[in-house]
Amino acid sequence: MAIYVIDDHPLMRDAIVMVLRRVRPGSEVVELSQLSDLDEAVALRGAPEIFCLDLKLPDTVGISGVKVLKATYPAVPLAVISATPAADVEEWCREAGADVYIEKSSGAGEIAATLRAMMQPEGQDGESEDGEAGGPTKLTKRQKQLIIMLDEGLSNRDIAERLGISEHTVKVHLWRLFRRLGVKSRTQTLHFARLNGMLGF
Repeated sequence: MAIYVIDDHPLMRDAIVMVLRRVRPGSEVVELSQLSDLDEAVALRGAPEIFCLDLKLPDTVGISGVKVLKATYPAVPLAVISATPAADVEEWCREAGADVYIEKSSGAGEIAATLRAMMQPEGQDGESEDGEAGGPTKLTKRQKQLIIMLDEGLSNRDIAERLGISEHTVKVHLWRLFRRLGVKSRTQTLHFARLNGMLGF
């Protein structure tokens, strides 16, 4: 398994790779400057564990890179790391299949925390799965908290402040929750929760 960093700016790519080597020492990290090199790289370096993708590449337009990656590797986590403000494109990226959107201006600490959380297997973060026996799914205590806060209409920033964690870490927790429930949005999460009696924890 390898981590793929796809960014055409050498300095930024080097910075992300440095972060990844701190987060996951000894991991195979593959650097690419354009998406069209991916198939050959996977054949030579191994299956992807996670993608770190810049939006603006020589061979992509808008969110086309996100769509290509998710169509080819739907189960592989995808973190978009872009200079474009989240308010402009994050929603489009998520609808196209991106799991997390990180602004490059967030800095190394935030990027590292988000990627570390995405690559940490569930059950190794101190949270146990304690869903109801026979229920449609098992949720961690944190995931149950998130559903309640989503039902309260809290934004990611509000959730981050209440839990004392970063906004990007909130995004990772939501990504894990969405994957656990098989949904893609807050609205779908709440619909699923209501149908399955999850709002009476």
